[in-house]
Amino acid sequence: MARGDVVEGPRHEARERALSLLYEAAIKQVEPEAVLAELPVAPDPFAIDLVRGVAGAQARIDQLVTEAAVGWQLERMPVIDRTVLRLATYELLARPDIPVAVAIDEAVELAKRYSTEQSGGFVNGVLATIARRVRP
Repeated sequence: MARGDVVEGPRHEARERALSLLYEAAIKQVEPEAVLAELPVAPDPFAIDLVRGVAGAQARIDQLVTEAAVGWQLERMPVIDRTVLRLATYELLARPDIPVAVAIDEAVELAKRYSTEQSGGFVNGVLATIARRVRP
């Protein structure tokens, strides 16, 4: 994939939807399940799996992100970056059907699209460290 290309497809769209739902939960300071319950139409099953998976494993995910993000406190990270990292870390931990490169590439693209250009590099570095720990 050339730099600047945007990944498209059903799973990419589901990841974007999961990101928006997790972001909404973070901003509203509610559980992600409450955000899902408010939706008039359920999102793609993959998006639901991602949202529920992140919520269910958040303590472990946050521990991994905190350990890998040297010099960064989790609560000081931009909400989008933190949410992208949580989403991709869940995929690395619990979705062995998703290749490491796909999880990281998707996360980098989401970070660059919805946060800053620098966020892509930050997300890439943190996730590469996490991937080495959870998928040796």
